[in-house]
Amino acid sequence: MRRGREEPDRLHGEPPPRWARIAPAAALVGLVCAQVLTPGDVELGFFLAGLPPVAAFAYGPGGTAIFAAVVLLLLGAPSLGVGHARGTDLATVAVIGLLSVVIAWVRRRRDAQLVSVRTVAEAAQLAVLPPLPERVGPVHCSGLYRAAQHGTLVGGDLYDVRAGPYGVRALVADVQGHGLAAVATVASLLGAFREGVLDDAGLASVASRLDRRLAADSAAASDQQPELFATALLLEFPPGLDLVRLVSCGHPPALRLRGPAVEEMALEPGPPLGLGLAGLAPPPVAELAVRPGDRFLLHTDGVTEARDAAGHFYPLTVRLPVVAREPVGLVGAVWRDLAAFTDGGPRDDVALLLLTLPGPAGAE
Repeated sequence: MRRGREEPDRLHGEPPPRWARIAPAAALVGLVCAQVLTPGDVELGFFLAGLPPVAAFAYGPGGTAIFAAVVLLLLGAPSLGVGHARGTDLATVAVIGLLSVVIAWVRRRRDAQLVSVRTVAEAAQLAVLPPLPERVGPVHCSGLYRAAQHGTLVGGDLYDVRAGPYGVRALVADVQGHGLAAVATVASLLGAFREGVLDDAGLASVASRLDRRLAADSAAASDQQPELFATALLLEFPPGLDLVRLVSCGHPPALRLRGPAVEEMALEPGPPLGLGLAGLAPPPVAELAVRPGDRFLLHTDGVTEARDAAGHFYPLTVRLPVVAREPVGLVGAVWRDLAAFTDGGPRDDVALLLLTLPGPAGAE
């Protein structure tokens, strides 16, 4: 969204850095001063002719035209003592200035087109993976997503939390591939999950639905992507919030935080989605008792497989009690700790989903 009026000679979208706007003007002043201070037989003024093309990368066509006109005046007015261009030399400088204006105009139009395309792409990606609400039914939610591919909002990881007739259900999954190539698979899985939340009475049935969806997509795209699969972790809080059900399809286990204690919720994993096996042998469903204030952290392997400079994996279970002491949100604290551990952030997609049951200890 635009705030206020747009400056006519600035880039659409993010403006150029300050140094890029200052550099041409500083070079102009510097060359003029150098020419004035040097002996008359040393000609420095013609270096000014190279400044309008430089200005075209930081200014719009109007600003570039003014810059070119100033250069032309300095070189064409001998009384100023900067340059003594005549005839073809002056015409060459004028042509350079004109071409610089054209470059600035083309650059500005291209930049506006790129901003428009990026805005549409961001809207499409947010439609696939919309922001997570703070509360779904009685469960408090907090999520964080970082795509490995720079400039994208959605990659190969996904999460969602939905309330339905069978309780609150959550999904965290990691599909094969990264970046925009995986967005179609992410959208397909999310659509199947949202249907399963409403229609399937059992959590294993939801996993079977996701498996069929991914297997069908893989068969339809067998030429481009013959081995399409995903790992997933499904979680369900039935009405009453007295227990939690979990189904793992080859995914890293969830972690339960109960006060200062962190517990890995180990369960028997089923096969990954997309192999067509969930319908034949549904993955086992684990049921565990819960308490008010319990927190459940679901994540993808982009967290636990991130490495530091020495090649060590990020110890999520060990670090959680430490970062949980920070006064800010837990998922944000985990991400900052992970970014510091990997010196800038992991190179894989990262998804973190925190689900907190209502209670005195569930402040997130």
